[in-house]
Amino acid sequence: MGPIPSRWKGTCQHDHTGFRCNRKLIGARYFNKGYMAHAGADAKFNRSLNTARDYEGHGSHTLSTIGGTFVPGANVFGLGNGTAEGGSPRARVATYKVCWPPIDGNECFDADIMAAFDMAIHDGVDVLSLSLGGNATDYFDDGLSIGAFHANMKGIPVICSAGNYGPTPATVFNVAPWILTVGASTLDRQFDSVVELHNGQRFMGASLSKAMPEDKLYPLINAADAKAANKPVENATLCMRGTIDPEKARGKILVCLRGVTARVEKSLVALEAGAAGMILCNDELSGNELIADPHLLPASQINYKDGLAVYAFMNSTKNPLGYIYPPKTKLQIKPAPAMAAFSSRGPNTVTPEILKPDVIAPGVNIIAAYSEGVSPTNLGFDKRRVPFITMSGTSMSCPHVAGVVGLLKTLHPDWSPAVIKSALMTTARTRDNTGKPMLDGGNDAKATPFAYGSGHIRPNRAMDPGLVYDLTNNDYLNFLCFSIYNQSQIEMFNGARYRCPDIINILDFNYPTITIPKLYGSVSVTRRVKNVGPPGTYTARLKVPARLSISVEPNVLKFDNIGEEKSFKLTVEVTRPGETTAFGGITWSDGKRQVRSPIVVGGVRG
Repeated sequence: MGPIPSRWKGTCQHDHTGFRCNRKLIGARYFNKGYMAHAGADAKFNRSLNTARDYEGHGSHTLSTIGGTFVPGANVFGLGNGTAEGGSPRARVATYKVCWPPIDGNECFDADIMAAFDMAIHDGVDVLSLSLGGNATDYFDDGLSIGAFHANMKGIPVICSAGNYGPTPATVFNVAPWILTVGASTLDRQFDSVVELHNGQRFMGASLSKAMPEDKLYPLINAADAKAANKPVENATLCMRGTIDPEKARGKILVCLRGVTARVEKSLVALEAGAAGMILCNDELSGNELIADPHLLPASQINYKDGLAVYAFMNSTKNPLGYIYPPKTKLQIKPAPAMAAFSSRGPNTVTPEILKPDVIAPGVNIIAAYSEGVSPTNLGFDKRRVPFITMSGTSMSCPHVAGVVGLLKTLHPDWSPAVIKSALMTTARTRDNTGKPMLDGGNDAKATPFAYGSGHIRPNRAMDPGLVYDLTNNDYLNFLCFSIYNQSQIEMFNGARYRCPDIINILDFNYPTITIPKLYGSVSVTRRVKNVGPPGTYTARLKVPARLSISVEPNVLKFDNIGEEKSFKLTVEVTRPGETTAFGGITWSDGKRQVRSPIVVGGVRG
């Protein structure tokens, strides 16, 4: 790569390990004062807490997903072999480390997050990606939200994870409208590991584990039946530490239930008990979601329905036998994408009028670079070291979008963060590769906008969206006015005094989605679109759900110039009351480009 741009003000914060940056990694800083204030005096002597080095793996994985260069022959234990590349492979990257070993469940402190935001803005970053977050809370009490507001003011898009607390509703976090919030989906690649039973049944599972020691059938044992003395059967069923009796499990395939403890930790429990392998059965909440993990012994994770069949088989015979086949890489899987069951869901608990997440991107079994300062399972017992690994989570989907944002900002340097967000949202897709509505990975039901927001990103279409929904800093300040912030609070967000308008209608906030949490009778909302493409005429098409009537005025918008703006009014009326949420949409099309916005209406009353 060429010389580092002269406008860059960042640095490599050196430490006891003596690492150096280069023309690709042009900045590395760490922020731990907030953490140290909680950790106590002894923490300052822990050298691993005074370095930007990655001893966890998460940061290396996400940073390479954003901007890793082309690496041929990347694979995980020989699986998924191919050329790895980040979303913006020619970008320079910098890392700002703000997360540390947990203290009372807390790893990333607001003081450190906000300090990192300030420094990143000072250094001159163009895009910020944060694969972290906490429970959705008031914007003024959320350090990440405040830092993101300041970055947005400087024209820096901020992309954040939606959270991994799905499929439970109302769990999405990083919900501020100036943040691009990303949920997770599957992709059309799997690492299949077949489980075969003695009765001929075969179940498709997922794994990155090694092959079984011998090509023969092995006895199966329910972890509950391998329970150690005086241990709760519920804990043994979950294969929790110290609950399995080696005398019962040795040489057998241990069948464990997913939940409570980490998936790879269950494989460690099986290994320590002398088991020959492990079948990890999804619980009902996990449904059909399969994640390929680098288990410590031959193992396969199977879905909830198949897990029930395995348990039924063990209960129906005195000598249950089975075999786990080594994993194979399968491509062009259908249907895909589907929602990841773990991806946090709406509705937005802070401002229900703003639909979150905004979009989804691949976040299951993602191959990316990994720190060789830690094992692939993050367990001290595991001595393996790998340059690449699979990870799953909205932490993985977030940098996919951040990398695309980098490309869009390079292509359109004049686009604001709101325009970039709009381009990604209005060109997103809600159907899978079979042409059918995207499924929810947990239960095979149709996914909804509370899961995917506007849909799965389509980067090429986002380059030329036609029309966009733009927002200015004053629009965001008016949003804070609506949120009943006082003048001094708004001044702290803005850095200057701001007078709130006398009347604010949150439903008219110019977001690319339209959400009406409760509808009584009828309501009208206004949106403003800007032309960023060639001159053209756009016609509206409405998707109207049952129980509602929706109309738009005008239904044709003609643009003669780039930058021209026009408004439209959408009227939504109840035709038949009901309590369930209704999902509709509006699409503006010039024959080539389609600008889609979901319409979400909560319980409707006449």
